[in-house]
Amino acid sequence: MKIGRYEIIGEIGQGAMGTVYRARDPLIEREVAIKTVAIEQLREEGTDAEARFLREARSAGRLSHPSIVTIYDVGETESLAYISMEFLQGSTLRDLMDRHPLPLNLALDTACQMAEALAFAHEHGVVHRDIKPANVVVTGQRGRIKLTDFGIAHLLNSNQTQAGQMLGSPRYMSPEQAMGREIDGRSDIFSLGAVLYEMLTGDYAFNGDSLPTIVYRVINETPEYLALPGALPPALAELLLSMLHKQPARRPHAREVAQALAALQSGTPPPLAITAPDPGISRRLRLLAFATPIGVLLLIGIGMIVIEHFLPVEVRQPTVVAPVSAPPVAALPPPSAEPEKPQVSPNTSAPVAKPDRPKPKARPVIVADAYLLKLDATGTELRIKRTELLLRYTDQHPDILQIDRQIAQLAEERRRHVRLLQKQQQQD
Repeated sequence: MKIGRYEIIGEIGQGAMGTVYRARDPLIEREVAIKTVAIEQLREEGTDAEARFLREARSAGRLSHPSIVTIYDVGETESLAYISMEFLQGSTLRDLMDRHPLPLNLALDTACQMAEALAFAHEHGVVHRDIKPANVVVTGQRGRIKLTDFGIAHLLNSNQTQAGQMLGSPRYMSPEQAMGREIDGRSDIFSLGAVLYEMLTGDYAFNGDSLPTIVYRVINETPEYLALPGALPPALAELLLSMLHKQPARRPHAREVAQALAALQSGTPPPLAITAPDPGISRRLRLLAFATPIGVLLLIGIGMIVIEHFLPVEVRQPTVVAPVSAPPVAALPPPSAEPEKPQVSPNTSAPVAKPDRPKPKARPVIVADAYLLKLDATGTELRIKRTELLLRYTDQHPDILQIDRQIAQLAEERRRHVRLLQKQQQQD
């Protein structure tokens, strides 16, 4: 049997879209693996399925990396479309995981090689979309792996990113993939996290008795061992939590994952440069965590408004105190005059005390004028508006920064006007 120019030696197994054969290329006498799919079957799956199959080969064929299977050729016969690729000797990661749990160092090394392969693919615009243990071949050459079956990989700008498609194995697909949303390389990171979790614990990250149950857990739940403190080393648990975060933007890039895994193997894991994700607490606690800071900001805002409007703060009605003149000093008698005798009370011989000096008059107070009151009212309005914005945004929001500048300008104008009032009072 031949497919194109390739001589078929035997069947390897069934792939994601068809049969995989072991074959021989007579031109260079090299053994290859031939992945085939019936053209009739492709056409039944959609008008673009045949073009997608060929596009898969072309996109993956541009990837030349030690941990990615090499694509040699792509072609069609009257009934089959096929891809000729590197023939690999070894077992799949699925086979090894089914036999026995993987040691920690082997699990980290395998995941690190997968992350490096994905980083290379993502940097060249290719997303795998079906990361799972069955698509990883351990060649036996010092534990080297090959990432295979880019069966639904495609360019990032492909039309296949449209909503409504759900491609991939349910236990390893990302939440956005399970919901049929647009995906990118961060979806592969989630799948890699699910594979790493399984290598470390021996259990599926997301499992269930039915497809809906699995999909629900992928979208809503955190794997059991990650929800239990101390079940895994802290640095490794933190990395897994970030990879399995429900929000794609909170996941690290493949290159960052590879670096973190390499550091874990060396025993000196650096802190991740990403925000630690929510460990999957209950919805009630999530609501509390969201509502608490909002409530605190609301109380602060109400307090500021109450202070501005109802408390007799000196700032609202400032007073300008006129300078107090020195008390009059009694004139000294001329040198020739006799000193005045003290007055004596008729009932006693003791002299009557006289006040040393007159008491100073009460300090005159100038009530703030209309302009000063207008400045204070404007400042109050700005502070209220700032509080309302702060309840919705951070203090770095452009509108808040603009209000801060206006408040500072008002404060400077107020100080200038108060000094002017003081000067006028002194002149009067």
